[in-house]
Amino acid sequence: METRGKEEPRGPVLHIVVVGFHHKKGCQVEFSYPPLIPKEGHDSSSLPEEWKYLPFLALPDGAHNYQEDSVYFHLPPLTGDMKCVYGVSCYRQIEAKALKVRQADITRETVQKSVCVLSRVPLYGLLQAKLQLITHAYFEEKDFSQISILKELYEHMNGSLRGTAPEGSQVFLGLSPRDLILHFRHKVTLPILLCLSIQVLFYISPVNRLVGTLMTVLSLFPGMIEHGLADSSHYRPRSSVSEESSRVEATLGSEEFVSVSVTDIDSSVGERAALSEKPAEPPVVADSHLLKPPSRGSPESSESDWETLDPGVLEEGATKSAEALDSEAGAAITEQPQSAGGQAVLTQGLLSGLEEDQFGMPLAIFTKGYLCLPYMALQQHHLLSDVTVRGFVAGATNILFRQQRHLSDAIVDVEEALVHIQDPELRKLLSLTTADLRFADYVVKHVTENREDVFLDGTGWEGGDEWIRAQFALYIHSLLASSLQQDNEKLLADYGSPFVSAWKITHNYRVWYSNKHPAMSEITPGHPFQGQYSVTDVKLRFSHSVQNSERGKKIGNAVMTTSRNMVQTGRAVGQSVGGALTSAKSAMSSWFSTLAQPASVAGIAHGGQPADKP
Repeated sequence: METRGKEEPRGPVLHIVVVGFHHKKGCQVEFSYPPLIPKEGHDSSSLPEEWKYLPFLALPDGAHNYQEDSVYFHLPPLTGDMKCVYGVSCYRQIEAKALKVRQADITRETVQKSVCVLSRVPLYGLLQAKLQLITHAYFEEKDFSQISILKELYEHMNGSLRGTAPEGSQVFLGLSPRDLILHFRHKVTLPILLCLSIQVLFYISPVNRLVGTLMTVLSLFPGMIEHGLADSSHYRPRSSVSEESSRVEATLGSEEFVSVSVTDIDSSVGERAALSEKPAEPPVVADSHLLKPPSRGSPESSESDWETLDPGVLEEGATKSAEALDSEAGAAITEQPQSAGGQAVLTQGLLSGLEEDQFGMPLAIFTKGYLCLPYMALQQHHLLSDVTVRGFVAGATNILFRQQRHLSDAIVDVEEALVHIQDPELRKLLSLTTADLRFADYVVKHVTENREDVFLDGTGWEGGDEWIRAQFALYIHSLLASSLQQDNEKLLADYGSPFVSAWKITHNYRVWYSNKHPAMSEITPGHPFQGQYSVTDVKLRFSHSVQNSERGKKIGNAVMTTSRNMVQTGRAVGQSVGGALTSAKSAMSSWFSTLAQPASVAGIAHGGQPADKP
């Protein structure tokens, strides 16, 4: 990573941090190596202002309900030349009486601490695997003053991960699309929620399951985890209520942002954008070699200049791309070319500022004020309504986030595998087409039917994790290729024309659309599952409607209630009628067993009666 004249960083790991819960002070940093603030000591609890939420992210809300847990989170950069800081934390608690050395400030029966790694690279699963072992060893010491093992962890990680590019299997360690599909089944197309840059909230407890589900969904986008999250945490912490109020008033007074909700936009509009009203900038030239990378956006500035690209420029770029595709029409593909992780050529995106492959992946979704927060602490609640935030994909375990539905466009209930969308217009945009249902059914069947070998589960190609990612990459690439075609209404109808119309005005699509992507000529336009309707499609549509529509849910609940009542009634009748039969049968069994005893037989032979005769 470039440091622009500064000292070359030692490695991808920035800090090892221990966060504990103090009975009076709450969550606080107890140790950091190297110190979070250079002039402070290792045991200082002081934090950079940008990282003031670190203790609440590393030691998540409700953690005391679990013996151990782990969490992924994102922190904003400390300097303009930095990118998103990726955090992985492992939490444990231990009984205070088990400690060999007990500090004076330990007054509770249990001690709760998290060991946290702050990294430059998004190797969530790999860092978690290493951190869990060290956290276990750290707690086994039963003396939290023994910090040498944490310093060794810092040196080991920077030594073993030095020069490691965030690509390949290391990035996806611990993220299983198979488990996601087995749980959500035909709702696996929920990644399209993210394309519209709306407010999406994931909800479940514990945190480990929450962040795992959210990051697995992101892994279905080509190159997203590897290179697409660099600008995903550019937010400003709230210092105080008075300061925040004055800042918002000043921001609104300058008319830099105008908040637009989904319900205020035409039904074909899916993006909640903050549109700049600044004087027009110099016109953007379509030729990419004349463009300069835009300055990295921050919450203090208005939307990027690229947010207001001249539509004429976009149409010109689209026409050129369409001509290139028409001139090189190839045979339909059945397998996806290598995704972003397997591309040998990565270039700096002139418009997105992200590392892009030859397909233009990853999409610039998490840029210019659109946040990705795998775990959101309660102290960050103000970000849901912050005027400087265009949208977010966030995870929460606190019920307060879920109750305030007006602050989110879609709530993904991970436990119930349900997606709640209140706005009927947005729900209409995100409804699946017949071709989409075929795609979902195809993926679900291949995953559920390839589970015979429990030892190799998920490691094979067809139905395996990489196969699933390849199917979603094919879906996204085919959609983009279809959008470049002239007279493409029929092609895009298979994806849902309202959805495509809404996507076309989002920032991420406009950035992708305004540049050239040579590898797109390899993709055949059209939905991978386009074709004539059949009886199977009718059955699939009916099944999906019953499972997801409100009317279908009511019918299903009514059927379940009726069935349950019938079973209970049958049991009650069966018990009353069958009770006498059971008693008679028991009596007969007891009588015959008594007769089988020698003493009873002898008694009857002498004219007596068995003593235990019923």
